[in-house]
Amino acid sequence: MTLTINSETYTLTQLPLLIKEKLKMNLPEWEETFFVFLENWFDETDTIHAQTSGSTGLPKNVELNKNQMRASALLTNQFFGLQPNNKALLCLSTNYIAGKMMIVRSLVNNLHLIVIEPNSCPILSEKIDFAAMVPMQVEHLVQTSEGLKSISNIDKLIIGGSSISSELDTMLQTINTQCYATYGMTETVSHIALRRINGKQTSDNYKALDGVRFEVDKRDCLVIYAPHLQPEPFITNDIVEIISDTEFKWLGRYDNVINTGSVKISPEIIENKISNLLTERFYFTGIKDIKLGEKVVLVIESEPFNEVKINNLKEKLLKVLNKFEFPREIIFKSHFDETNSGKLKRII
Repeated sequence: MTLTINSETYTLTQLPLLIKEKLKMNLPEWEETFFVFLENWFDETDTIHAQTSGSTGLPKNVELNKNQMRASALLTNQFFGLQPNNKALLCLSTNYIAGKMMIVRSLVNNLHLIVIEPNSCPILSEKIDFAAMVPMQVEHLVQTSEGLKSISNIDKLIIGGSSISSELDTMLQTINTQCYATYGMTETVSHIALRRINGKQTSDNYKALDGVRFEVDKRDCLVIYAPHLQPEPFITNDIVEIISDTEFKWLGRYDNVINTGSVKISPEIIENKISNLLTERFYFTGIKDIKLGEKVVLVIESEPFNEVKINNLKEKLLKVLNKFEFPREIIFKSHFDETNSGKLKRII
């Protein structure tokens, strides 16, 4: 086994020496974490420390088994048909599972790993076979000609970490890069299902990686059977529509459900309904209400609209939302709160 990093190939004998030498230097934080991960990967322990993103609560520390990480990496490489010396791009922080797994995928298949500084607009000047990004990075890239050229250099791109807006989805229909949305979490060692975003195989449904199976519990939340990771199922808080035991449509988070007058509203569903009515970022949430228990509110990332603009928006909302979905209040925030990994926090 070897690892090629930015055109330099290192054997398993050379890598420890490289890591030791690099960690003596005064490296930028992102580069130091890269070599710290490699150091941990080649130590004598069976696990790797990781941190969840904190999108549904406080971030927590988990220990991931290295054999599970290898198995997950092999499934992804198999799905995308990645071969030795194919170029894989690492433009994500190795503090989180997505960055860690790009390294592991390169190790198990002898991929050529291209490592660049993680930032909001990763510009590329060379052809890449496989890359992973968060939606924010892709959104920045598609807004400029230089960014679009960078994306066109990528053959297959997986996008995860947070939801993909309807605007970004539309933009991705015009590029040749094969784009996939991922479904997974730190505990499942990155993604266990993928959804094609563009091209002839575009779908609203997530399809399982080989060997993974799905069902739902009494809450209509997804239950994942992934024997390559553990014998017990993973119980999630994601409300889904099961298409088959290997395919589902994601509907929303059980944590986010708004119980208004005993009617349960999934905010993600109504957000999708009005996605073309606002250019600003927005979300629906519930706040306590004496009569209803919770009332539906629409939160918009913007300075407050004037009365005319608010009335126009309400008229449009009335045409697509029913009386339970219609927001009882519209709230404006100058800037949305996000987790360290860029996921939106639905707080007011």
